[in-house]
Amino acid sequence: MRLPLPTLALALVLVAALAALPARADDLTGAQRLWLAGQRLQAVEQVEQALTRTPDDLQLRFALGVMRMDLGERAKALSIFTRLTQDFPDLADPYNNLAVLRAAAGELDEAHAALEQALRLQPEHAQAQENLGDVLLRLALRAYQRAQKAAPAPSDALAGKISRTLAMTGDLNKLR
Repeated sequence: MRLPLPTLALALVLVAALAALPARADDLTGAQRLWLAGQRLQAVEQVEQALTRTPDDLQLRFALGVMRMDLGERAKALSIFTRLTQDFPDLADPYNNLAVLRAAAGELDEAHAALEQALRLQPEHAQAQENLGDVLLRLALRAYQRAQKAAPAPSDALAGKISRTLAMTGDLNKLR
């Protein structure tokens, strides 16, 4: 399955997409410079310090969530994006990022629901569309594997579907 944690490029794209929203541009720009220079923890600290001055700043909060995702701090990122969906329920990006975290943890039903919400809010959200396709493939794989387990006898048709779906998700190492 693709659904990679956002890279630096994605972080910069998403922050730029929210540029029309009020933010402390100097704080965010400084944090981005630190991030690009490889000083990731200092970048996070700068964003957190800026948030002590402007705790409701959407752009800073979103950037912090993306940074936490990229650092592999799933629980912290999950908390940030969950709060963003509560505080800004009309924005698609926090739902998309929440879905990425859920899918990475194997929480496919929750990821699916978050992506559906993102797409209700912004139907042409390209990344959410792609992520939904990835999640649907994994849900299909799960259903095929459950069907194969529940079948009274092994099914060649199901085995073929499982094999093809695994190939599409890139998870050939999970082929059993």
